[in-house]
Parts: sequence; C-alpha cells; structure tokens
Amino acid sequence: MKHVFLCGTPTLDFVGTLQARSAPAPVERIGSPRLLDSWFVASGLVDEAPGAAEADVRAALTLRESIYALVTARRTGAPLPADAMAAVNRQAARTPVSVRLGPRGTSRTGTASQALAELAREAVGLLAGAESVLLRECARPGCTQVYLDRSRGHRREWCAMRTCGNRVKSAALRARRRQ
Repeated sequence: MKHVFLCGTPTLDFVGTLQARSAPAPVERIGSPRLLDSWFVASGLVDEAPGAAEADVRAALTLRESIYALVTARRTGAPLPADAMAAVNRQAARTPVSVRLGPRGTSRTGTASQALAELAREAVGLLAGAESVLLRECARPGCTQVYLDRSRGHRREWCAMRTCGNRVKSAALRARRRQ
C-alpha cells in the first residue's frame, strides 16, 4: 500500500491514516500489523519494520484517535479532552526510537511501541508549541485530513492542492458551466 505524507509532520500524517473519517465507510490505512509496519518505515520513523502485533495496532488506533481529538480541540478552541491527553501522555512517557550515528549516516531502530512513543512526543510538542495555531482541517467536504498551514498568509484551504484542491476547483468550474 502506498502511504501519503502531506501534512507537515509525521504525527499529522499518522492522524491521516484514517481517510474520510466522517464517511459511512472510512478508509483504514494501518488496520493490520503489516500495514502499521509499512507505515512506520515509509514515514521514516524506523528503518526496518518493527514487527508489529495486533496489540500494537490497537494501541496505534487509540493513539491516532486521541491525537485527532486533541488537534480538533486545539483548532476549534475547545478544552483538550482529558482522556485523549492521558492516552497521548501515556505513550509519550515510553522509550522512543533509538537513533544512532554510523558511517553511512543515521539509523533509526525500535519496536512498534517505541515508534508510537515517538509520534506521541511529537504530538505533545506540536499541540503545546507555537505552531499549534497553524493547525487546519481540509476544507474539501468529506476530507478530514489535518495539516500545518505554513503557507504565506496562512490561507491554505486544502490538505493538498493536487488532490483535494483540484477536486474542489474542478467541481466549482463544472457548477459554473452548468449555470
């Protein structure tokens, strides 16, 4: 499976592993140990598949939904949900991925639990940091992808122009032509 990384941070890309979250049948991108391992490697969190188990998938899904709840609260100005904070903090307290310098550069090794700890730590930094004001959700109906709006003027509307932005603009053009 090809994974998509367009949100500005691995943590927000991780949140995007449940696509069309509000649709009747959302698309799950990390629903098996194999898919979770594949995502960890493709995201650059680890160099080799950590050998995730079903329990790791359940932990990943819990972490992802907790991060999404916190991002949504931060974006909308709502209070941060206590249960989501507890879940993220619990993962962030664990040992992160091991990074080592070698003759060919850096290597990143760890278990699925360590990769989740890395994501949770990044989520804590993002949600508590100055960039939290840049959190946005895609404006295309049906897309629930969250991203950091680092554009000049901070007026970016879509998670990616080539997908969601193009769809919205094409639909608007078709609507204008029908009139």
